Amino acid sequence: MSEFAIETLNLKIWYDNNMVIKGVNLKIPKNVVFALMGPSGCGKSTMLRAFNRLLDLKDNARVEGEVRLFGKNIYDEDVDPIEVRKNVGMVFQYPNPFPHLTIYDNVAIGVKLNRLVSSKEELDKRVEWALKKAALWDEVKDRLKDYPSQLSGGQKQRLVIARALAMKPKVILMDEPTANIDPVGTKKIEELLFELKKDYTIVLVTHSPAQAARVSDYVAFLYLGEIVEVGPTRKIFENPEHELTERYVTGALG
Repeated sequence: MSEFAIETLNLKIWYDNNMVIKGVNLKIPKNVVFALMGPSGCGKSTMLRAFNRLLDLKDNARVEGEVRLFGKNIYDEDVDPIEVRKNVGMVFQYPNPFPHLTIYDNVAIGVKLNRLVSSKEELDKRVEWALKKAALWDEVKDRLKDYPSQLSGGQKQRLVIARALAMKPKVILMDEPTANIDPVGTKKIEELLFELKKDYTIVLVTHSPAQAARVSDYVAFLYLGEIVEVGPTRKIFENPEHELTERYVTGALG
């Protein structure tokens, strides 16, 4: 078993003939919040989608190199992308609970489809556990039959996090999870990250240097498809080695 949760080796990604990730080598330790930061359009979300093979679903995307999950290359021929996605949960920028399912069924759906539990009692326990892990249980425990349209933006995003957690993944990918919710909801999700990293590795895409500084243990600065600098968050922010990094973290480069 590798000491790293995710490792990329010469990762290159194209859309048609446009190379958007240009030979990235990255090591993401276990049980940390690892931030991928950089300006919009630099390839952060694309790289994140390579980590659970979501890019497979785009006809014009091509991936070269390796992405190792706990030492195993997820692009090897013997690897089932559906199994990869069970182990690597994903939370997107826009809170996307299923509108026609109740709060309970939103959390339960992946568990049911993958037959991860064998009884209603076990399912109830898993749903409660996931909602507690996502710091949402106390707010919705009496409303499990309601629909998510009645939740705030921040609550919807925590519901989506609960849905990902219910699958008991090893890694959680978060693509700007607070970009479209209010400051109160943002604060709750940021607090949640500190709790979750005890049990999971979290890879967080953010275009906000301030957020990366607040919540991450390690940070990689991505610019135009290349890693400019990577290291412990404090070092990158207090003593960056590259002028580009310094300009980005001080807000001079948007």
